Amino acid sequence: MNIMNKIKIVICFIACFFTFSCDFLDVVPDNVPTIDHAFANRTEAQRYLYGLLGGMPDVGNYQGDPALCGSDELWISESAYSTNPRTLTRLLKGEQGPVDPLANYWMSRQNGYALNGGKRLWTTISDCNFFIENIHKPYDLMETERDKWIGEALFVKAYLHFWLFRQYGPIPLIKENLPIDTETETIMRYREPVDEVTDYIVSLLDQAIALLPLRLENETDEMGRPDQCIAAALKAQVLALAASPLFNCNPDYADYIDKRGVQLFPQDPEAVKDKWQKAAVAAKEAIDMAHEGLHRLYDAHTDFQTAAGLSEETILAMQVRGAVTERWNDELIWGNTLLNNHAILQRFCCPYFTVDQMQGSQGWPSWSPSLRMVEQFYTKNGLPIEDDEEWVGKDFWALRTATADERQYIREGRQTAALHFDREARFYGSIFFDQGTFFGNSQITTDNTANAGNLYVSNFKQGEMTQYAPNQRAPLTGYLVKKLLHYRSGASGTASYSNYNYAFPIIRLADIYLLYAEALNESLDAPNDDVYFYINAVRNRTGLKGVVESWRDHAVAGKKNLPATKEGMREIIRRERLNELAFEGARYWDIRRWKLAEDYLNRPIRGLSVEESDAADFFVETVLYEPKFEKKDYFTPIRTEILTINTNLLQSPGW
Repeated sequence: MNIMNKIKIVICFIACFFTFSCDFLDVVPDNVPTIDHAFANRTEAQRYLYGLLGGMPDVGNYQGDPALCGSDELWISESAYSTNPRTLTRLLKGEQGPVDPLANYWMSRQNGYALNGGKRLWTTISDCNFFIENIHKPYDLMETERDKWIGEALFVKAYLHFWLFRQYGPIPLIKENLPIDTETETIMRYREPVDEVTDYIVSLLDQAIALLPLRLENETDEMGRPDQCIAAALKAQVLALAASPLFNCNPDYADYIDKRGVQLFPQDPEAVKDKWQKAAVAAKEAIDMAHEGLHRLYDAHTDFQTAAGLSEETILAMQVRGAVTERWNDELIWGNTLLNNHAILQRFCCPYFTVDQMQGSQGWPSWSPSLRMVEQFYTKNGLPIEDDEEWVGKDFWALRTATADERQYIREGRQTAALHFDREARFYGSIFFDQGTFFGNSQITTDNTANAGNLYVSNFKQGEMTQYAPNQRAPLTGYLVKKLLHYRSGASGTASYSNYNYAFPIIRLADIYLLYAEALNESLDAPNDDVYFYINAVRNRTGLKGVVESWRDHAVAGKKNLPATKEGMREIIRRERLNELAFEGARYWDIRRWKLAEDYLNRPIRGLSVEESDAADFFVETVLYEPKFEKKDYFTPIRTEILTINTNLLQSPGW
């Protein structure tokens, strides 16, 4: 090997370090003692394993998870982040770019901020390879535990490839670490085609499923670590992603071809149905496995059966809120126990219940849903507002006074907008609105109808309650997210705030039910009973009737047969996912994989006139921002310097 080739290899190894390498990758000689020490015994190997588990993205972290506030679900003031103004609502503001990308998980940094704790995903993938290659070395590790740990490492490796795949499109595959004498061209990896990436991730998950337990045996110490149910659910998500319009037969990417001449996005329309069939099979297997592992849809009736005085309305509203916030409830297949900012996130959702609290430091009410989200939830009849014949011609902003019969959701005798009446229970469990009731704030045995805050008169100016101060910590749209605030969390007095932590949901059983309904519907010419069964199971637990009955009895004339067709059920299933999984990060990824982000994210972000103190003026639609989403925004750009070093990598499409 001549000197120039040696120099090139050194340069390329340095480049790989900053792209998809790590502390150990391709640097075998200097680190052999370190690696040997890491696998000297069970204790050291376990520490290495914990490093792998800790190297996964911090899902639900308000500073780093783009799915949390990077779509049109929320509109948040920068000041809500105090000294850390790194809100990824900047993605909506057109601030994404290849020089210093936002949500830069390729390098785990953005604007000098150590994203994901500074741990590169490529680093952890490579660490997984070293772990799998060396875990045979500890002399005191039993075979059964070794197999389980290998399964966990395989899962982490699969999940990180999936995360990067979902965010960047076709990606390099780090199947194994490269030796020091590898040729330059091999070191500079290429993106691989969508189908190849999908098959590889699925193969890793299949291997992991064979080694992992069905469900964790030591839940106290191991909650959040992968098991068969988690791996099977992730497999279903991977296959559904690959079958979805963004990745499969997308004509916008027909010419996305690398310098090898490899077409990276599949363009065969004959393969579409087969891919959805594979996704449906995987989702059904995940459901069956979850049931075998004793996962069930959350039922608030069980949790609150001993609570005196709770109404059926309150319990129905708690169904979705409890499924998200109740610690390790049976519906939660996988939750994030690594969340560093969860207490702050709940605090952003906590309203001021009394005047004096605004002078203290209890809640920081700023996690503010857009008006579009308020409108998106169903009516009490289980239909979108625009499809319900009872809502035709209704004035959403007409003031209406709540009666005694409506007191469980709206403060009796108070006025609020007609838009807030006669909605589905998930609406009342997800969104705090002016004069809406709020079960919780540590009052857990009676309906909390007395703690409804008057949002339109909340202010941060001492001694005044006349208008919002929208440049401070305030709900800029006139609404707050209720769903993410545990009912035991809350504020009292002027200086007291209590936080009840929970694992932020990564995968819930309801998600997989709806994913199965979607994949099955897409694989058929018309929906069958299973499609209806799994979507209805999610609807029924919050008091809604099945889709066929709901549309037949309450839809406008042109929509009564909507559930009978594949296209109609596609529309219904997508809306169901957006409602059921609202504010959990699913929307960000779903509207992208459906290739609908260009529609959703090119509409104005709307709210109420929060600076007005009079109710009639408060309930007026206001445009807060007009985002602009382009085709290139479907995928995150790779930092420019990476492409300069590795010329085999294509920039993300459109960038």
